[in-house]
Order: sequence, then structure tokens, then C-alpha cells
Amino acid sequence: MFNTSSAAKRERQNEKRRLRNRETKSAVRTAVKKFQIAAQAKDNDLVKEKYDLAIKLIDTAGSKGVYHANTVSRKKSRLHAQYNALQKAE
Repeated sequence: MFNTSSAAKRERQNEKRRLRNRETKSAVRTAVKKFQIAAQAKDNDLVKEKYDLAIKLIDTAGSKGVYHANTVSRKKSRLHAQYNALQKAE
């Protein structure tokens, strides 16, 4: 299948990284969705908890190289805008 042992090793490494990145992205999407559900329910304590978790996961994904720095900033900015809108609504 592969012409060299180094090509085979590179493919194994790529597969491990792909799965790790997929898992991280899934965790971020789930956290953001849970934040939005809590926001719709207007439960302030839950919203703050879910917001903090989502920001933490986004930052971690960015530091690991799963997301580009600009993507991290955009996601955090949009979450923060939603969070601020909920705080003003009260």
C-alpha cells in the first residue's frame, strides 16, 4: 500500500490526529449547543456555567492547533455577544 515505512508511519500519525481533532471539535460544538439551550431557558446560573465551559473548550482547542486563532476569536466573540445580550435582557 505505502511505498516507504515513513509514509506508513505518517499515515498512522495523521489518523490519530484526525480522530483527536474530530473529538475536540465535537466537544466544542456540544458545549456551544448546551450554552444556547440554557440561554433559551433563561437560567442564569446554568448559562454562566455553560458559557465558561464552552470558552474553556474553545481556548483549549485553539491552543492545541485544532482551530485557527482567528476561528477561536470569532467563536468566543459570538458566544460573548450572546452572553451579554442575555445579561442586558434581565
